[in-house]
Amino acid sequence: MTIRFEPAHFFNRELSWLEFNQRVLDEALDPANPLLERLKFFTIVSSNLDEFFEVRVAGLKQQIESEVVERSVDGRTATEIFQAVTQRVRRMVADQYACWRNELQPALAENGLNIFPMATLKRADFDYIEEYYHSKIRPVLTPLAIDPAHPFPQLLNKSLNLMVRLEMKKGRQTIKHTAVVQCPAILPRLLPLPRDGQQRNYVFLGQLVGHFLADLFPGTKILGYWPFRVTRNSELYIDEEETGNVLKAVETELHNRRKGDAVRLEIDQDCPEDLRLALLGTFKLTEEDLYLIDGPVNPTRLMALYQGDHSPELRDPPFVAPVARSLRGQKDLFAAIRERDILLHHPYENFNSVVEFLEQAAEDRDVLAIKMTLYRTGGDERIVGALMNAVNQGKQVTAVVELRARFDEANNIQWARRLEENGVHVVYGLVGYKIHAKVALVVRHERTQIRRYVHLSTGNYNPTTARLYTDIGLLTCHPDFGEDATNLFNLLTGICQFQGMRKFLVAPFDLHARLLALIQREATHAEKGLPARIIAKFNSLVEPELIEALYGASRAGVKIELIIRGVCCLRPGVPGLSENISVRSIVDRFLEHSRIYYFENACQAEVFVGSADWMPRNLFRRIETVFPIEDGNLRERLISEVLAVSLADTSRSRWLGPDGVYHRSQPVNNEPPRRSQPEFVALAAAEEPRTGGASRGRTKHPQVKLVNSPFGARPKTKKA
Repeated sequence: MTIRFEPAHFFNRELSWLEFNQRVLDEALDPANPLLERLKFFTIVSSNLDEFFEVRVAGLKQQIESEVVERSVDGRTATEIFQAVTQRVRRMVADQYACWRNELQPALAENGLNIFPMATLKRADFDYIEEYYHSKIRPVLTPLAIDPAHPFPQLLNKSLNLMVRLEMKKGRQTIKHTAVVQCPAILPRLLPLPRDGQQRNYVFLGQLVGHFLADLFPGTKILGYWPFRVTRNSELYIDEEETGNVLKAVETELHNRRKGDAVRLEIDQDCPEDLRLALLGTFKLTEEDLYLIDGPVNPTRLMALYQGDHSPELRDPPFVAPVARSLRGQKDLFAAIRERDILLHHPYENFNSVVEFLEQAAEDRDVLAIKMTLYRTGGDERIVGALMNAVNQGKQVTAVVELRARFDEANNIQWARRLEENGVHVVYGLVGYKIHAKVALVVRHERTQIRRYVHLSTGNYNPTTARLYTDIGLLTCHPDFGEDATNLFNLLTGICQFQGMRKFLVAPFDLHARLLALIQREATHAEKGLPARIIAKFNSLVEPELIEALYGASRAGVKIELIIRGVCCLRPGVPGLSENISVRSIVDRFLEHSRIYYFENACQAEVFVGSADWMPRNLFRRIETVFPIEDGNLRERLISEVLAVSLADTSRSRWLGPDGVYHRSQPVNNEPPRRSQPEFVALAAAEEPRTGGASRGRTKHPQVKLVNSPFGARPKTKKA
């Protein structure tokens, strides 16, 4: 049965995502941020937009071209969404490039980071670039003529290209030609010049190649050149029911991705109209898909200015995460976990503890088996090496590798093959579902019994992103958690039906229904006059049934506070619908990635942590695990530290209004602004004792209070 929703209750998903990207751009525009951090956010905006076009806009175009006409939950057709998205992106791109021209590039130059046009180079620098061109660049360039004998070349997704107009004399005639030069991705887009004191000087690759075009087309006159790139549909289309080998199918689709249908054309704004129209025709695009660029095409490559060990004064203060206090001085991690459950808050507490957990398991002679999920490995040698070492030590090792982790597919294929070659049993999960759960299980023989140690997390087993993303992890040997982890891996690797779990909530089987029940329970408590409250922190809120359930709870009197970094389709603060719901987003140095759900439950608080956002794909098309925090002290830490400090942020948080506009938070009563992430850094580094976990069984659901919450006294706001 199809459930009908009221369109006025929902924001559009694509437009909400674009507002998130605007909040990222706001960080680039904020002069209070260090200059290179502003540049980092500037490049992230472009990287985000690339993926948005490759996946979301590509999907909209496919809907428009299909014979099925339907409306989204907010009441728009695909064409209406596409038109709204195009208008919003154009405003964002204009603001982004104005930020580059008017703020970032001049400020970088003032601080000795210069990008010079070729015509302004000193003689010594030009000689260096000329030699570099002939020795390193010219051999890999291929000039491609466009004429009846030379059809338009197949250009790869997001590759940098130059559209060239030239003329050549043939007898008494002067004939005009067009050509394309593709700049291989292997070449750096910013070429450093020899150091000049404290200066760091660069030239753009596109300008360098453009300067030497006459060398590529000898005997011609170059009339002009214009950088451009095309973005293509990059979604993978795999029918797992029809393919006999998922690995081979993913590899094939990865090859096709590079040549998918075009969805966007970006080109230098000075390109003549006839060439622009010719390119649009070649790629089967319209002027709606054309973006004229007043600045560098593909700003993501400007990240080269950020990288390196230079200019510390232009960056955030350096940060090295300490070992979690509950693990300091603990050489035997298994003994530490037997003593108490251990909560890890990354990146503020070091992810090396998780890696060492796997390394100790590989070396420990009492460990019999290791099983874990791998979604985005990042190719970390220590994690993969620990699994392979465990095989060499005679242990049974199973890795459930998700090949379709978007834009990490090639990397995961490489590591899956290497694991298989070294004796790890590699499984690719369930047909029809992505494996997004974050679980590691270690089976250990201890005296007369088998004990199972489990690591659960909101983030990936990737030490690189663990330094950049905020995530929550749990190390436990609770028997119920071990049993659930065992049953989960049996489900992923064997042939069986889901039979329910003791503690875990697992998508796509029971997570959605359990969340609805938990929300309804709070509504029932509120109707009875009992304490009722919901606090949830995650990346995205899209699923309409959960949104409607939150509306129902709000009408019943439940106070609901949502911390949603990205997409939010719920409309907060609407009288009679959501007046008890607040939504805020935090965008700061680290990517807010942890998922925490708090239900007050009439003073018997329950807190869940897990891998799932509240989106249809997470709840119905992925394997996700959400688990309760049962240790009372750890639960109190999540409530009164992690959630409370996040809610109290008045520096990097924005409030969502019922009109869809985000507003910067402002402190109340002239209090100094609070910034949550530096507070978490300070909490992790502090030496004084802090609740880290009680010995198992000593605490049972204590009544705790959420401190420092601004709910009910919303800070004054200004538009972001």
